[in-house]
Amino acid sequence: MRVLVTGFAPFGGDAENASAVVLHELTGSWSDSRIDLVTALLPVEFDGAPRALAATIVDVAPDVVICLGEAGGRTLVTPERWAGPLAHARIPDNAGHAPSNEQLDGHPEPFGSRLDADAVAEAIRSVGVPAEASSDAGLFVCNATFRALLRDHCMPAAFIHVPAVRHMGVAVVGAETDADAGGAPAPGLSFEDLVRAVTAVIRWAGH
Repeated sequence: MRVLVTGFAPFGGDAENASAVVLHELTGSWSDSRIDLVTALLPVEFDGAPRALAATIVDVAPDVVICLGEAGGRTLVTPERWAGPLAHARIPDNAGHAPSNEQLDGHPEPFGSRLDADAVAEAIRSVGVPAEASSDAGLFVCNATFRALLRDHCMPAAFIHVPAVRHMGVAVVGAETDADAGGAPAPGLSFEDLVRAVTAVIRWAGH
């Protein structure tokens, strides 16, 4: 079973992105021979991230895809139920693009996760990390990437937001996923917690 896990580069002037740190830790420590883990870092770009993801899927032919992003206003791990049809940017993406309530495609309906979000949350809680399914992936690049994944590819797929954990200080970004986040409070979770959570999901999805 080959599982592709993706994360995002830092954005918005922040030096870190928690999803990228988790991706780095997974890449260096994965040891389950029953699952071929492949990782890829995506650019924080409305157009570039879906393109990079599609190219990686063609290249590695995964059986399952799990995309990771960070949500600065959240304090627990949140698998997403839906990818919505709109793109909106409080700040520009890393390519300078800032859509304002633009349609992502010709489909007005949300697309549902192909891995049950409640089951994913339960897998995370089973290893002692707090998790709860979230209604949708927001309006920023995370949502655009998740929507392209569900629209253009047919394998089981999920999107998981992790809190914006930092090695030092707190995140600058925070309101991209949840407009009323009000900044990025320091969450109670550690990078070790996040790696354990994502590892649990990979093993659950890959067996």
